[in-house]
Amino acid sequence: MAKDSPHQTHYTRQIHHLLAKVYGRSAVKDSLLDRAIGYFEQEEFRPSDDKTSTDKSQVEQMQRTERHSSLLSLALIILELAEGDSYAENNRKSAQFLGTLQLISPTEGKRVAASNEQSKSVYKAVLCLRLLDRLIIDGQMVEPYITKFLSGISPEQYSDFASHDNKAYHRFVEQVKIPLIMAALIQDVGNYHPKAQTILVGGDGKLDVFRTLEVKQRKELLQINYRETLKYLNEGIGMPIFIGNTKAEREQFIIDEQDKLSFIKQLLKTSVNPKNTIGNVLKVPQIYTSIILSTKASYNYKLLPKVFQVLNKNAEVGACAQSVVDALYKITGMFPQGFGVVYMPLGEFGDQGDCYEYSIVNSFYPEKAEQPNCRMATRKLTFIGYGQNTVIKNNSNLYFPQTAKKLATLSKDRLNEILELLSSNSQERKELDLLPRCWHANEFFSLKAHQNLWNKTDS
Repeated sequence: MAKDSPHQTHYTRQIHHLLAKVYGRSAVKDSLLDRAIGYFEQEEFRPSDDKTSTDKSQVEQMQRTERHSSLLSLALIILELAEGDSYAENNRKSAQFLGTLQLISPTEGKRVAASNEQSKSVYKAVLCLRLLDRLIIDGQMVEPYITKFLSGISPEQYSDFASHDNKAYHRFVEQVKIPLIMAALIQDVGNYHPKAQTILVGGDGKLDVFRTLEVKQRKELLQINYRETLKYLNEGIGMPIFIGNTKAEREQFIIDEQDKLSFIKQLLKTSVNPKNTIGNVLKVPQIYTSIILSTKASYNYKLLPKVFQVLNKNAEVGACAQSVVDALYKITGMFPQGFGVVYMPLGEFGDQGDCYEYSIVNSFYPEKAEQPNCRMATRKLTFIGYGQNTVIKNNSNLYFPQTAKKLATLSKDRLNEILELLSSNSQERKELDLLPRCWHANEFFSLKAHQNLWNKTDS
C-alpha cells in the first residue's frame, strides 16, 4: 500500500496512491485489480445453470455499479493528472506524469518486474491520450466514432478545442478520452483470470510469473486475456444505472453509455490486429510501454532509447501502423521521459570540457528526435535541485558511441575523480562504468527537493 512520505512532494504521493488504486493489492480489496480478481473468482464458482434469484441479481448489479464507478473515477484522476487548460499544459503535465512513473520505478534489482507491472496500464493510458491528440492534429484520425465529436473543429483548431466550443470539448472528453483511458486500464486484466494464472504461475503457484513463456503457452494466454477481458467489460462492469429525472435525459444517458461501451470494445478488439484501425491508438502505446516498463528478465535500462527500433520492426511485419509509430516518435523522441542522460557540457568558447554532467529527460516534442529536452541534475559535478532546461545535442550526449569516444581522451584518474563526485558510495563506484552511457536517476529523484523537474525555470 502506498504510504505518505515526508520525502515526496504532494504530486509524487498522488502518483503512488493512484498506482495502488489501479494494480495494487490491499486488505480492503478496492483496487481495480482486486475487484477484477474478485469477479473472476466469483464467476469460476457460479454454476452455469444457476437461475439467479432476484436478491442475487440485485447484489450483482450493485457490484457492477461499484466496479464501473471505481474504473470511471480512476480514469478521471488520470485525466486530471495528465491534462490542463491548454494543449501545452496537457503535454507538460503528461511528461511530468510519465517521467515520475519512470523515476519512482526501480531500474535495477529484484523489484523491477513487479514494479513495472503495476505501473504499465497507467503509463499506457497517458500515452494513448497524447497519441490521440497528435493523430487528430495531423489530420490522421478517420475513425467515424471519434470524428463525429469533432464536427466543426478542424485539425488546426483541435489544440484549442475548449475555447472554440467548450460544450463540444467536454462531450469529446466524456465520450472519447475517458473510454480510451478505461480501455487502456483494463486491456490486460484477463491475465488475472484463474485459467491465465495457471499458465503464468503453474498449478501450485510456484512458477516465476515473469518468465518467458513457450509459444504455445503465450498464444493460449493471449486468447484467455482477450476473452476474459471482454467478458469482464460486458458482464463485470457493463453500463452504469441512470440517476436522473426526465425520460429524455434517460434516453440520452442510455445512448451515451452504450456508445462508450461499444467504443471500449472496439478498441480492445481492434488492438489485437490493428492494421489501419483505431486499435493502433491502444496497440502502439502498449508496445512502447512493454519495453520502457519491461517485466522481462532481460530488462536493461541502457537499452530503453532503442524502443523505436522495436516499434518500427512491429510496423514492418504489420503488427501496427507505421504512421502511428511515427506520430508517437514525434511526441516522445528517442529518449523516454525520466531517462537519465549523461552529457559533456561545452566550455565558454564552444570547446569540449574535461568532465561530464547528468540530466533528466523532462518534456515531449524535442525539435530533433535524437536531441532530448532535459533538466540539468548536476552542475560542475555537484547535484542540484534547481537546474535549468537544456537540449542535449548528439555531439554532447554520451549515449552515442562517437561522442563517448571523445571522452576517452580524459585520463583514468580524471574519470575516477568525476565518478567519486557523482556516486554516493564506494560500492556504487565499483559497479559504475568509468564512461557511463546513461545514469540511473531514481536515487536522485528520491529526494523531495529533486522532484520538481517540471517547474518553470529562468532558462
